Amino acid sequence: MRSDFKAVLRARLPAGEYRKLQAIDNTVVHEFIATSIARCHPARVFVATDSTQDIAYTRQAALRNDEERTLSMSGHTIHFDGFLDQGRDKAHTKFLVPKGKDLGPEINALDRDEGLRELQLFLTDIMAGHELFVKFYCLGPARSPFSIPCVQLTDSAYVAHSEDLLYRQGYQEFVRQGKAARCFRFLHSQGAMEPAGLGLLVSTNVEWRRVYIDLEDEVIYSINTQYGGNSIGLKKLAMRLGIQRGSREGWLTEHMLLMGVHGPGQRLTYVAGAFPSMCGKTSTAMLAGESIVGDDIAFLRNIDGVARAVNVEAGMFGIIEGINESVDPLQWAALTHPAEVIFSNVLVTPEKDVFWNGKAKTQPSAGVNFTGDWFPGKTDAKGKAIPASHKNARFTFRLDILPNVDPALHDPRGVEVQGIIYGGRDSDTSVPVEESFDWTHGIVTKGASLESETTAATLGAEGVRVFNPMSNLDFLSIPIERYIEDNLRFGAGLRSAPRIFGVNYFLKGPDGSWLSEKNDKAIWLKWIERRVHGEVDAITAPTGLLPRYDDLKSLFAEVLQKPYAPEAYRGQFTVRVKENLAKIERMMTVYRTRVVNTPAVVFEVLEEQRRRLRDAQSAFGDAVAPEQLLAG
Repeated sequence: MRSDFKAVLRARLPAGEYRKLQAIDNTVVHEFIATSIARCHPARVFVATDSTQDIAYTRQAALRNDEERTLSMSGHTIHFDGFLDQGRDKAHTKFLVPKGKDLGPEINALDRDEGLRELQLFLTDIMAGHELFVKFYCLGPARSPFSIPCVQLTDSAYVAHSEDLLYRQGYQEFVRQGKAARCFRFLHSQGAMEPAGLGLLVSTNVEWRRVYIDLEDEVIYSINTQYGGNSIGLKKLAMRLGIQRGSREGWLTEHMLLMGVHGPGQRLTYVAGAFPSMCGKTSTAMLAGESIVGDDIAFLRNIDGVARAVNVEAGMFGIIEGINESVDPLQWAALTHPAEVIFSNVLVTPEKDVFWNGKAKTQPSAGVNFTGDWFPGKTDAKGKAIPASHKNARFTFRLDILPNVDPALHDPRGVEVQGIIYGGRDSDTSVPVEESFDWTHGIVTKGASLESETTAATLGAEGVRVFNPMSNLDFLSIPIERYIEDNLRFGAGLRSAPRIFGVNYFLKGPDGSWLSEKNDKAIWLKWIERRVHGEVDAITAPTGLLPRYDDLKSLFAEVLQKPYAPEAYRGQFTVRVKENLAKIERMMTVYRTRVVNTPAVVFEVLEEQRRRLRDAQSAFGDAVAPEQLLAG
């Protein structure tokens, strides 16, 4: 279409919308928009600038188009996804790969030519009768070495409204960069629609749901779906493009929170953390008394020998289940006061209030949720109870409504990262917090060996322990071995690499009870902050460096004002030798059978850890208490 794309734009866009596009001097952007219009045939096209009027138009369209409804509280709206459209669709999220290119066995790939042919069929007239929203955003702060401009085309006003809350506006960044803008491009259509609860329209052709990632052209296609993880292009979908670009250029795109942890003397130490969904990532980033930069995705760059990072986003698309006033006071305050918030897949009461699982309020006796009219005891077609709110129900808001948002959120220089944390769901192996011996040990044993139980955030079975290196396996666009090598090289190129830690909020005792309370994570973060600055000692264990009891006791008293018994410490920080050895065997098997060309250093570091564990087992048995390590 290169020869006539301007004619398409002139013919299909109102004069005012056409003028908005003409202010952007970028042929790639214009041709992408024209090609998409010619293929999808929307009834109307709206081009958004960064103006408050255009942003308001998008929000009103979500209400006008029956994708959202207002709630009783000012600024609050509700959105429903379809009953079968409640999580990321891993099976149908595929990379379009040209012949001769191999991303490895763990990455879901499809022949590029075949995928583009299928898309041609699916996309033809898919937006007939719909309005197309042309939106411009910037991943990372504008005017920054981290900036990546993005153009999003969608016929879902809900998706466009969500991205207005989640990302920095980027129209002016496109105008500024002009021909030089190396942008990511996204095309989304929710497809055919049908009414659900409250008359809200949901995608109906979910059996044809497709999410295709074209790495060659840095374009993502998403169709016949509304759920944000499949449709909000700039989120986890853009991560795939960022990982590939970063790998080529020597920087990292990570599934990481960014936060400032407050230390003695008004010190603020920035840490990054990678956790799979529903493993405590957002609740960690939102800890009371600390500062949040971001809760989900970070770009990391080596700037003058220092690891610096930015939050790719400016908002939060968070899991709402379990949030209440006692355990998540900051999120609770944001969700229960007037502000612009989109709730998705929670229960709407007759009073137009919302209820979600774990809200710590009396469950309503009736309401409307993503299945329609709801009542206690309602079951699905298979006889399974339908909860009031979906386990993967979400909220979307801008970070700037939070009282603890860090002033560096939009700093184009990013923040200096001094600690990196890896954590997942692990009931029987890892201690609550542990420091690695060095960067390489941390990347291999904490990051590349991360396992976690599956959750409701992904379609499929729950409670299955899965291999998830750096909590990024679902989003990798490069082979695993290359991703590990990128991380190893990144740290090696720094003057002083961040310290690496592992955390585990889900350790259980022999009777199956949790060994940590939900807010105990505040203590693990404070210990990490002090370790970064060398202010507390540690116990050398076979698997890393453990906290000393007296340091944790002082922190529990200071931060949570509660006692910390020696018995609790011993139960939490006893090294479970058999379980750790079993994990090493699992990792050895994974890296021998599921990863091609695993770096030799992975096996070397794992083998060294196995020897240390066996030595400890010979000396102390299958369970090694911290005091035994001190005495030894």
